[in-house]
Formats: sequence, C-alpha cells, structure tokens
Amino acid sequence: MRTTTDKPGDYEEGAEPQPAGAAGSAKAAGAGAAGSARAAEQAPARTPRLIQNEATTEIPVHLLFRDETGSVPLPPAVVGRRQGTGEQPRAVRRPVLGTSPARTVPPVDTGVTERRGRSWPGAAAVAAAVTGLTGCAAGAWWAGLLPPLAVRLARLPEQPVAGLGPAQWAVLAGAGALALFAFGGLGRGRVGRAWVLSLFGSYRGSVRRTGLVWINPLLKRRRVDVRLKHWRSEPMPGVDANGVALRVVLLVVWRIKDTARASLAVDDHVAYLRACVEAALARVLSQLPVDAPTSGAVGPTLRNAEAVGDALTRRLAADAEAAGVEVFSVQPTRIDYAPEVADAMRRRRLAALDARDRDTVLTQVVDSVEDTVTRLTMRGLVELDDYERKALVKDLTVAFYTGHGER
Repeated sequence: MRTTTDKPGDYEEGAEPQPAGAAGSAKAAGAGAAGSARAAEQAPARTPRLIQNEATTEIPVHLLFRDETGSVPLPPAVVGRRQGTGEQPRAVRRPVLGTSPARTVPPVDTGVTERRGRSWPGAAAVAAAVTGLTGCAAGAWWAGLLPPLAVRLARLPEQPVAGLGPAQWAVLAGAGALALFAFGGLGRGRVGRAWVLSLFGSYRGSVRRTGLVWINPLLKRRRVDVRLKHWRSEPMPGVDANGVALRVVLLVVWRIKDTARASLAVDDHVAYLRACVEAALARVLSQLPVDAPTSGAVGPTLRNAEAVGDALTRRLAADAEAAGVEVFSVQPTRIDYAPEVADAMRRRRLAALDARDRDTVLTQVVDSVEDTVTRLTMRGLVELDDYERKALVKDLTVAFYTGHGER
C-alpha cells in the first residue's frame, strides 16, 4: 500500500494542500504554455493582410433557401461596397411590367414613306371632258357626218358630206382623247378613304382629298381605309409567369397612319398587326402571375387591367409602326384560365379564400374572448382561478365561433 508524504515547501502556510494529481496537471499546463510561447518565438512572422480594414458579413442562412420570387417586380436594390476596397455601390435593376427595352423598329426606306400625290379638282376635269365632246361633235359636223336631227336641234346650217379628211381626223382624235382622258381620271374621294398611287411599280404619292377629284388615269390606284378601327380578338392562348395556361381576349383600337407603308411595306397590314398582337401578348403575360400568391404576399398581378393594357399598348405601337399602323389602345377584356386547368385553379382559389376566411373568423373570436374575460376580471364581476379561467375561455370560444358559423 503506497502512501504519499507531504514535503515542506510544497504549499504555503495557510493554503490548503492540493492532491498530487492536481499538482501534476498544473505543472504540465505551465510547461505546455511555456512550450507554446517558445514555438511562437521561433515561428516566422505572419504575412500582413493585403486588404486593410477587411470586414466580413455573415449571410443569414434562411436567405439562401427562400422561395423564388422573380415573378414579382421589386424596386431597384443597391449592393453596398466592401469596406476598404474602394468599390462603388452597384444598382441592381429588377424587371418591371412593361419596362423592358422594346425591339428596335426596322428602318423603312424613305421612298415608301407617305407623301402627297398630285390631284386636281373634278370640276376642271368635267369642263375639259365637255370641251372634248364638243370638239368631237364639231368635227363630225364639219365632215358632214352629224345626223340631220342633231343638226336641226343644234340649229346649225346644213353641211354637205365631205368625208373625213386629215383635218377632220385630227379634230376628232384630239377632242376624243381629251374627253377620254378627262373622264378616265375622275373619281369620288370619300371621308376616311385614301388612294395610293403607283406607276409601273413606283410609288407616286397618296391622295386623301374628298369630293370629285381628277387623278392621272395612267396611275394605278389602290384604295386604303384610314378610318379608326377596333378589333376584338378571339380567345388567344398565353402563359403567365408561373406557367399557368391562360385564354385572353383583347380589344385593339388602331388606324392606318402611313398609307404607303401599310400598302407597300407589308403584304397584309391586318395580318401583320395580328401577329404583333400575339407576340406582345406572349411577352407581357410572362412577366407576372395571373393571381396573387396564396401565401398572402402582396404584389402586382395580371388582374391589373390598366397596367397590362398600358404595357401592351406601348409594345404593340412600337412593333406596328414599321407597317404604318398607329395603335391607340390595347386593353384585355377577359383573362381566364385555360379549360384544361380552369377547374383545378378554381378549386385552389376557393380553398385559399376559405382558409383566409377561417383565419379571420378565428382571430375575431380570440379577440372577443380576450376582451370579455379582461373586462369581467377588471370590473370585479368574477374571481377566477386558473382552472375556472381556462374553462370560461373554452366555453366563450365555442359560443362565439358557433355564432359566427350561423351567420
């Protein structure tokens, strides 16, 4: 059996003696600290940091796993610079409905731009035609070919039949050409209509005059309707930001602004406009969801008809300008779910509304119970212990919730 004998000087007077194991541990710790200090002195000096005043920021973990919210436009965010780096803040642009850069309008040849065509009043053409007819009658009388009845009605002297000589042929040809040219160029200009003139495939101008108008009969005329028009589309397919299939009906108000472009720049300006409507609809609908999220978050949706209409109008006006079409308004008259997803989305929406209504009712019931118990206690009408308070709260909750359900 080993015994341990305390030696004088192991501990000071007045201090409690320590066990041998504790004393050994303390000595070992002291020796370890001394060794660490010597190792630090012998180790090479640490390389100074390249970036002075360096600071690090911890990123909350929940931000790394939050749900994607790219479909909801957010205000511009500013990323702060790191301390000591001299880096300037950078602005992060968030996509907003209708603010994405529009496609550049293709350049249009200036020779296809509308310009005023030559035309004259119809009264002058009628006078010229009458003059030509008169010249023809005079030439026929001179040749003796005018019927006797016409001579007596015109009270002209009898002219012997001399036949058609060179002079008579010249008079008849000139007068007849004048009459045909005058009558051939007459036309009736209507309000809201215009003519696009061309000669051998070359654009010669546009005429928007109304009334009796004379236009060179050698020019080819193409009638163009420049009145204000509206087009109500059929249900057009679309997809929102969440990939939900939709059916959209649009009302487009437009008119032809440049008759030359509408007739010569494109094959069919109406078909071109419809294609532009489909393209603009696909780009605008894909930026926002059709309905607000069921989680209660507030954000813009496609139900905002004014914002959606403004975005569609701006984009369609830029696309249709190349065809000489001026777009005044594009408004969605109906945005519905596609038939294949309509039932499922309707059930989902009803479930969300029911859950929201239940939460509202429960909040009202709890507030009413709390207010009732607090008033009864503060006015000293009842004195309740914990068990009686819990029972009263339970009974009041059941009563109030049943009352809300009967309403």
